[in-house]
Amino acid sequence: MIAEAAAALGGMALLRWGVHRAILHGLRAPRLRHAAWPDTRGLPAGAVRQVSLDGPRGRRLFAWFVGAPQRDAAPVPAVLVMHGWGSNAAEMWPVVRPLHDAGCAVLLVDARCHGLSDGEAYTSMPRFAEDIAVGLRWLRTQPGIAGERIALLGHSVGAGAALLHAASHGDVRAVLSLSAFAHPREVMRRFMAARRLPYPVLGWYVLRHVQRVIGARFDDIAPLHTLARVRCPVLLVHGRDDRTVPFSDARRLQACTPRATLLAVDGDHDLRDSLAPHGPALVHFLRGALGRDGENIDRKRVPSLHAR
Repeated sequence: MIAEAAAALGGMALLRWGVHRAILHGLRAPRLRHAAWPDTRGLPAGAVRQVSLDGPRGRRLFAWFVGAPQRDAAPVPAVLVMHGWGSNAAEMWPVVRPLHDAGCAVLLVDARCHGLSDGEAYTSMPRFAEDIAVGLRWLRTQPGIAGERIALLGHSVGAGAALLHAASHGDVRAVLSLSAFAHPREVMRRFMAARRLPYPVLGWYVLRHVQRVIGARFDDIAPLHTLARVRCPVLLVHGRDDRTVPFSDARRLQACTPRATLLAVDGDHDLRDSLAPHGPALVHFLRGALGRDGENIDRKRVPSLHAR
């Protein structure tokens, strides 16, 4: 009897270990590497440089820093850009020229397990938010940067992480959120449904275990809840034809707070091409949020996102 019970317990432990390993594997983002140097055509010589940031637990984060044009002696505002799940900083490069031409410095960060940054056993939205905090600390040490006038721009999971950081720290002047989802539990359930994983049988356990692994409850990190605690202006940009995160998520997020404005665009989840006609709107939003006496971002140059 004792031997049978021990065997049963051992079998359960082995099963739980196997499920744990499978969940960790599922939490590992696909690694999309990029060239070590971007296309800098149209930017001044020397404006772009690689930087290596001291990340959590001794990990190194790769980033590109694009210095703003110095038109006078005053410190300039900055925008930290965070990509989405399975992407990298290079995929966000189309936003650089408009932001730079408008007078902002730009820092594009590879989150851990992405691009050229160091890896971890897994990544998560809270870890994306940790990497955002690393980038912000670095930016505020740079000469010529107005540390009190920094905005966050994030896509998908990066947008959720930007909102999570803003809600927890209150140290940024604006968040520009691209294709954010409302709640990670809903994302996970859509993911499991697409793979025909039965929720009543296994799904509930997977969701509970994921929350234990990442050290956070989905309700606590959900943009649907963090957005209500953000005290700076937020621009929610979402594609009407988004097949990854439904447009209804953007509507729900907008309803969370009067600080959020929704910009609906024609496009799917990847908004790089869809943003092109809306460059002036994005710059206008940042100008209002980052302005120093209304004169912070260059009013004379409102570029198009087509610029490369």
